[in-house]
Amino acid sequence: MPQQTAIPGQNQAPTPPTRILIVEDEEALARLIELELSYEGYTVSKAIDGRDGLVQALDGPFDLILLDIMLPGLNGLELLRRLRAQSDVPVILLTARDETMDKVSGLDSGANDYITKPFAIEELLARIRAILRVRRQQQASPAPALAATLTAGPLKLDPLSHECSLNQQTIDLTRREFDLLQCLLENKNRVMSREQLLESVWGYDFYGETNTVDVYIRYLRAKIEEPSGLKLIRTVRGIGYQVKDPDGSTSYVQN
Repeated sequence: MPQQTAIPGQNQAPTPPTRILIVEDEEALARLIELELSYEGYTVSKAIDGRDGLVQALDGPFDLILLDIMLPGLNGLELLRRLRAQSDVPVILLTARDETMDKVSGLDSGANDYITKPFAIEELLARIRAILRVRRQQQASPAPALAATLTAGPLKLDPLSHECSLNQQTIDLTRREFDLLQCLLENKNRVMSREQLLESVWGYDFYGETNTVDVYIRYLRAKIEEPSGLKLIRTVRGIGYQVKDPDGSTSYVQN
């Protein structure tokens, strides 16, 4: 029999559809987003209250969740906290609140991004693409090598155990605070712009306002510098921030 020539891609499994869950109680807005996402080729599910949204989110799997904050039954932030105990699925918050602290609260609860209502659908689609792109890159990347303990003077941060201490006293940091401090310590003595910190800590081109970084820096200073009297985080006016050893020495302790 004549040998058959294989057609490139003939035996490859089809790419599974990208599944997105919309948790939004404004029916008109939810329907508009659903139509736009479906047009873009996404497979869409909807929930109109927080409890149903949590059930669907945990049943999944979903590639991304669009989550309104003001929901009946269970508010979006509480839903997100419960979800984060079991899943790291990317979440974009849909919020009518434009206050920095509201955004920080959402990000601290585990959101990957937020968008303030009213918003242009093109911007939402761009944010979705950005998060999904980084998610695919992370899934395709090899496992990272064992991390080293990072230090600056008496401050120690262990990326493996996710512990931070100052003068051997444990410091309780939120996930975002920890990630921001880790980024600064990994780039010790280097001035990091607010944009660089946003991109590094959140893992993609973050669309939020750069003063979010300033808020987190204040949190870190309140927990690290104020109790100890040390000045570890330096503000470089007009640029960003820098971490330096208080005595000018370098410290990088390998586990």
